[in-house]
Amino acid sequence: MAGHSKWANIQHRKGRQDEKRQRIWTRVVREIMVAARAGGGDPATNPRLRLAIDKAKAVNMPADTIKRNVDKATGSLEGVTYEEIRYEGYGVGGAAIIVDTMTDNRVRTVADVRHAFSKHGGNLGTEGSVAFQFRNVGQFFFAPGTSEEQVMEVALEAGAGDVITDDEGAIEVLTDPAQFEAVKQALEAAGLVPELAEVTLRADNTIDLAGDDAARMQKLLDVLEDLDDVQNVFHNANLDLG
Repeated sequence: MAGHSKWANIQHRKGRQDEKRQRIWTRVVREIMVAARAGGGDPATNPRLRLAIDKAKAVNMPADTIKRNVDKATGSLEGVTYEEIRYEGYGVGGAAIIVDTMTDNRVRTVADVRHAFSKHGGNLGTEGSVAFQFRNVGQFFFAPGTSEEQVMEVALEAGAGDVITDDEGAIEVLTDPAQFEAVKQALEAAGLVPELAEVTLRADNTIDLAGDDAARMQKLLDVLEDLDDVQNVFHNANLDLG
């Protein structure tokens, strides 16, 4: 099925990640520690830890760094304790935003998040104010030019729920989170390597923003993502940054 173009937004996000490699290491370390503390230090029996380790390897984190942080989280080494806190709010044009954080100081974190919203055209909402607009999914993105027929055949056979091609030819594969690993392995076994593969929050409906509104919204998202305690930012804005 066809969908709105998200490719430019994905490319912008990847470019931002490349600029912030060290900060990404910090976020991945926190994710490893929280995942290991919650589900144990064995990635074979802890899917969330396995996914976090995959992210760490994707940004070239050394194996001993990964192991050291798993050990910290499971009590083998002394470490900092982080808690997960989710914030919800509104951006430019009423776009919905969810901000996931990991912090050792919730007072600092909420102050930083609230300031970012208020300074850049948004406002922090209450718990549950926008979360109902999103669902938890496994998501894969393939660049334009990838064989839609092959992706669809392999993904659906492996248990994917939907395959969406946008106006530029980029392909999005959606799965139930429980099927993410099986679909990922099937795609890679077929030589289909996605540009992006993650378990994420996906908006059921999007809001189109262009011109100054799109630029202002992107600025708000960038500021939120730059906060030290922020792990992920999800939103329902389809930004025309051209």
